[in-house]
Amino acid sequence: MIANAARLLAQLRTIHAAIRDAVVTVCEQQAIEQLSLVVAEQAGDTIFAIDRVSEEVLIEHFSVLSQERSFVLIAEGLGEDGIMTFPAGTAPDEAELRIIIDPIDGTRGLMYQKRAAWILTGVAPNRGPLTGLHDIEIALQTEIPLVKQHLSDTLWAIAGQGAQGERVNRITGEHSPLQIQPSQATTIANGYGSIARFFPGGRAELAEIEDTVIDRILGPGSEGRARTFEDQYIASGGQLYELLVGHDRWIADLRPGIDAQMRARGQIFGLCGHPYDLCTELVAREAGIIVTDEHGELLSALLDVTSNVTWIGYANQAIQQQVAPVLHDALRQRGLFTSQTTKEYT
Repeated sequence: MIANAARLLAQLRTIHAAIRDAVVTVCEQQAIEQLSLVVAEQAGDTIFAIDRVSEEVLIEHFSVLSQERSFVLIAEGLGEDGIMTFPAGTAPDEAELRIIIDPIDGTRGLMYQKRAAWILTGVAPNRGPLTGLHDIEIALQTEIPLVKQHLSDTLWAIAGQGAQGERVNRITGEHSPLQIQPSQATTIANGYGSIARFFPGGRAELAEIEDTVIDRILGPGSEGRARTFEDQYIASGGQLYELLVGHDRWIADLRPGIDAQMRARGQIFGLCGHPYDLCTELVAREAGIIVTDEHGELLSALLDVTSNVTWIGYANQAIQQQVAPVLHDALRQRGLFTSQTTKEYT
């Protein structure tokens, strides 16, 4: 277990607040064209000008944190391998912790001022290169609001202690408790839920899978009636948030499976989710949300910046029992994720 976890969480919350404030300030002062400039291509993703702002604050504050803790920091933008050890000169195997962070999850939505982004951080005891998402014991995500938005939410969890949240008013400085309440609905009917299909490539098949799931669960649609709704939030942390506060009932990100199929055909899919995008799934699990991989198991991807991660989130057990068998059957019929047997749901 991580020593003095509560103190470390408080320090991370301070770092998140500094990143949030710095990014919002830049968004207020600079034009969209400046923020959306591509400045690098690293670790399988695009780095935009707005990302550099968060990275500068990140390094500054984690350097201060290293006066108390030794850790391996894993983040997009820290060179090609995305790894840096603190204090400088520390051997990775000798560090106390592995900290994985996404300084801005949802860059594209934020830089165009379409939707809030998130700062995501997960902390695990250092088990070497084999440390995975399942080892994370502290998770924290903080909302980076739009310029016109005065409220910002923060959610966190320490393993075994449940999930908590707070809402901050950026104008008044007031802090108030945030209620975390996943949906208690027992059906997907008349609720939000979707399969992620953010970017060109493979979207038609992903949409077909989603329609198949809905048709099999709810039956054929009727004129003038929408059976369910969807919301394509281009941020995994944002998707987890929508589950946490009861907005969405289920979400599935199946992009790695489509990517593998397209590569086998000599085609290019594009961008998939990585471990830093899912490093706060502990918060969801501590709140009672069921988060699994494509086989119905706990997420266990290694803490790096390159691995592709498939994940499925269900607001509660009833939703999982309704969706999971149909979804997995639809995936098997399309030859997706068939390398091992998926769980049976009753």
